[in-house]
Amino acid sequence: MRSWLSLLGYQAVWFAAVIGAGRGLAWPGVLAMLVYAAAQLLLARNVRVDFGLMAAGLLLGFLLDGALIRCGLASYAAGWPGLRLAPAWVLALWVTFALTCSQSLRYLQSRLWLAALLGLLGGPLAYLGAARGWHAVSFADPAWRGLLALAIGWALATPTLAWLARRGTTTLHTGVPHHSTRGISA
Repeated sequence: MRSWLSLLGYQAVWFAAVIGAGRGLAWPGVLAMLVYAAAQLLLARNVRVDFGLMAAGLLLGFLLDGALIRCGLASYAAGWPGLRLAPAWVLALWVTFALTCSQSLRYLQSRLWLAALLGLLGGPLAYLGAARGWHAVSFADPAWRGLLALAIGWALATPTLAWLARRGTTTLHTGVPHHSTRGISA
């Protein structure tokens, strides 16, 4: 049941962020993310893993969306005035998405190829929905360049987040980092 709540919560944050940004407001997405994150952390199996995922999501969003802005491939509504950085509402979406890797998208932790496929297709589609439905993002012509950059970025980011979630969970349960459990003999 928590998986479904996690997925529904993510969708609620997405709509709050995108609709708010389309109206020139970053705060609805940030506020929705804070409520989602608080609920997620209250129900978390491992708060430390979730905090790590939040930090990783923030960093990935800063890098990917910031690069799109600096390269002139995309522009975002409700951005930072005078700065070419990923807007707060986009970063809030990244944090929220990262948290789903320990709940509703937990199954991707052992299916990194599926995580890459989900990122490859789902990432650009979400941005396209935000662009066409609410004008929260726009792409420089030809738009396929920005969408391709998003596809590649999300195809790398999604399995990275899933791997980090798995690694943190494995470390918690065994006390040994996942990568170092091989070759240990009793």
